[in-house]
Amino acid sequence: MQNLYKVGFGGGCHWCTEAVFMSLRGVTKVAQGFISPKENIEDFSEAVIVHFNPDIIALEDLVAIHLDTHRSTQNHSMRNKYRSGIYFFEKKEEFVLAEIMRELQKDFDEPIITSIIPFGAFTSSQEQFQNYYFSDTEKPFCKTHISPKIKFLKEKYAKHVVIK
Repeated sequence: MQNLYKVGFGGGCHWCTEAVFMSLRGVTKVAQGFISPKENIEDFSEAVIVHFNPDIIALEDLVAIHLDTHRSTQNHSMRNKYRSGIYFFEKKEEFVLAEIMRELQKDFDEPIITSIIPFGAFTSSQEQFQNYYFSDTEKPFCKTHISPKIKFLKEKYAKHVVIK
């Protein structure tokens, strides 16, 4: 039986985030929607839940990819809708994620603003928005916003990318 884990990621548009993580080896499922933190269960922002096999892709690699594929060092006016966060499901994961973030900070010139947040609740996106990118990569939003992220993935994280 596979050894599967899950982690939540939010930071940019969930269409973009979904496509990034769907492109990776070892990711078995990406649930696109909205996540709220445990402390403020009504405060949803766009995010995904990534189910993955750590024997194929490490949590460290998923976090690095997340930080590299959204504005993880910048606050902006849309941060309520696009909270920069990593959501954990078990308390013991908080320390592990904090250690990963400390190590990855060395790769950034600016301080990372991404928060490590206890998972509260999840609401799925409407069916018509699921698998947004791969259902039609030629849509203008996909070509403008998502395709450059996929290109970046293929360049920097080629060993983890499933798609050609």
